[in-house]
Amino acid sequence: MTKPAVLITGSATRLGAEIARGFANAGWHVVIHHLTSDDEAEALQNELPSAETVCCDLADHEAAVRMVDALCRKLPEFRCLINSASIFQYDNARNIEADKTEQAMQINARTPALMTQSFLAHASSAVPPCVIQVTDMKLENPNPDFFSYTMSKHALASTIRMFAEDAGDNARIYGIAPGAILPSHDQSKEETETSHVLNLLERKTGANEIVDAALFLSTGALKSGSTLFVDSGQHLLDQPRDVIYLAREEA
Repeated sequence: MTKPAVLITGSATRLGAEIARGFANAGWHVVIHHLTSDDEAEALQNELPSAETVCCDLADHEAAVRMVDALCRKLPEFRCLINSASIFQYDNARNIEADKTEQAMQINARTPALMTQSFLAHASSAVPPCVIQVTDMKLENPNPDFFSYTMSKHALASTIRMFAEDAGDNARIYGIAPGAILPSHDQSKEETETSHVLNLLERKTGANEIVDAALFLSTGALKSGSTLFVDSGQHLLDQPRDVIYLAREEA
């Protein structure tokens, strides 16, 4: 395997799958990670010119680290790790649910951090390895909804500069902070269309913009430790609730 390889967690469906298609079209070998989306992962693998699938429960951080270690041994040009998978469950500042907090912190923050540590220690590519942590525009525009999810994304974001400082010139560590891109939670189609333009530019941010950002970051051209906000300016607003509920209230 001489192609550059990328592991994208949660890439059998939704935004992760779009990122996988973008890297495959750019000539990368794509490792499609999933947990329960067997059929979708297989279909995507068959669609892409160079791909394979791996199944792993990110709630088990030891299994996730073993997965990364095995890929480092198998793929000498394993150059990029994209931690895209996340769990998105509802709780709020007045009703923080302990089990949701534990799951969010484990899957959205702790496991990605340990995977990053292992990847940086064992990647053997000829070029400096690159890690992209997919966070959320809620880093700059938080609200009380989806409390545990938001807290976990803040935790993940905190790892970016720490890893960057530690790695120096030996690796590149980045973040991508998306805004509203795809329908989420219990949104109707009409609510999705309304909520996705509640940003500074009053436009819908496309999944292709996230793909373009990830491909750009994979080149290592941006200063390590940086985060790109891809949200049509949503992070510059002060929204008191998640846009799901702002759109619902508007309707």
